[in-house]
Amino acid sequence: MKVNCIIVDDEPASREILEKYVADCPSLNLVGICKNAFEASEVISNNNVQLIFLDINMPKLSGIKFYKSLTNPPFVIFTTAYPEFAVEGFEVNAIDYLLKPFPFERFLKAVNKAIDILKSKSNNEHADEYILFKSDKKIHRVDINEIYYLEAVGDYVKVFFNEKSIMVHDTFQNLLNQLPNNLFVRIHKSHAIAIKRIDTIEGNMVKINGKSIPIGQTYRTEFMSLIKSGGLG
Repeated sequence: MKVNCIIVDDEPASREILEKYVADCPSLNLVGICKNAFEASEVISNNNVQLIFLDINMPKLSGIKFYKSLTNPPFVIFTTAYPEFAVEGFEVNAIDYLLKPFPFERFLKAVNKAIDILKSKSNNEHADEYILFKSDKKIHRVDINEIYYLEAVGDYVKVFFNEKSIMVHDTFQNLLNQLPNNLFVRIHKSHAIAIKRIDTIEGNMVKINGKSIPIGQTYRTEFMSLIKSGGLG
């Protein structure tokens, strides 16, 4: 299992150490390195981030306040030089709390704990074979394996499934977070696709059920890595 993660820390030395640790961990895929909460917020909104390595003591907005502000937040491992923040960190259901400076072995222990939880969550989501969408004053029951792709349309998301489509009043990221992350991938700021529904990939286009969908530059690297790692099987 490959876990998408980001590093959020205002100290350059800490970011460098974490970046090296992540690089030495084959189960992690680093999608962003951020100096503050505001940069992190942008990365999270544009990527399927599953795990944050988050410093607590940062200027303007602390790591804990930032994490509490997120809707459907990814899992978090807090990193800090201040042990007095530990209790507050665990109050937001942190996976772990790493006290700087920490060795790679301690980092790996926290990562393994996160992966175990994510695997369990992924299995549970996969067992949920349908999802409920509210559209046109009705509740629609849609089988997850029948969904082809999602398209953001203003304040709505158009869900294409089983030769039909419905308009759901929700944010694109919120709706995507409700779907199993091992079955769907975001390939464009306005599109996410069902991995197993891909017919062909040619250049910067993916074809699904006769529809050609562009691969956005921001998402191309992650998507191509998924293909090369066999994630489409």
